[in-house]
Amino acid sequence: MESIAYYDGKIGAPEELMVPFNDRVHFFGDGCYDATVGANGKVYLLQDHLDRFFTSAKALDINIPMSKAELGRLLTDLLAKVDSKVNFVYWHVTRGVEPRNHVYEEGVPGKLWVSIRPNTLNDPDKPIRLNSEEDTRFYHCNIKTLNLIPSVLANQRAVERGCDEAVLHRGSRVTECAHSNISMLKDGVLHTAPTDELILPGITRKSCLELLKSWGLKVEERLI
Repeated sequence: MESIAYYDGKIGAPEELMVPFNDRVHFFGDGCYDATVGANGKVYLLQDHLDRFFTSAKALDINIPMSKAELGRLLTDLLAKVDSKVNFVYWHVTRGVEPRNHVYEEGVPGKLWVSIRPNTLNDPDKPIRLNSEEDTRFYHCNIKTLNLIPSVLANQRAVERGCDEAVLHRGSRVTECAHSNISMLKDGVLHTAPTDELILPGITRKSCLELLKSWGLKVEERLI
C-alpha cells in the first residue's frame, strides 16, 4: 500500500476508515499524538516517542487501549505494509466516544489512530527563514495535544511572510517554534531551553544533546 490508516482495530486506506461522530476529538480536540520517521522497516527512536506519548496521555487522563510494547509492534507491523522507503509515521489517541459533554466519564476506552504515508527528508544544508511572534498558545506545551490551532496559525503567518518557521516567545523568553524546538549556537556552545511546561520535550532535541555531549561539546540548557 502507498499509505495506510488504522482506527480502533480497523485497517485500510485513509479514505476508507470512518470515525464515529461522537469521538470527543471532533468537539474538543480531546487527545494527544506523536510522530516520527519510518524507514528500512524501522520506526525511528520508537521507545522515546512511545514514552512521550504515554506521558502525554497520562497527563490528560486518557486511556491508551494497549501497552507500549503492543503499540510498538503495531506501528512496526503497519510500517511493513507500506511500499515507500521513507514514511511519516503518526499516531494519536482520543479520549473515546461518548455524547458531547465537557465533563467526561472516567475509564472510557481511548481510541487509537495511526497514519503512515510516504515522506521525504528535508535537506539539512538548506538554510531556513524564521518569523518571530508572541507565544500566545497555552501553558501545557509539554503535552503533545491535538489542539494545534495556535501553532497552525503561527506557521501560516510565517509562510505568508516568506519564512519557513515561526519562533515563539513569551516576552523576553524564546520558547520554541510553531512545530519544532529551537536551539542557538553561540561562541562554540549550544544553548537550548530547559524542558518545562512551556516547551515540548522534543525527541530530536534529546537525541542531539546526547550526541553532542558524547562528542565532548559544550551544551547549556538555559533560557534564551
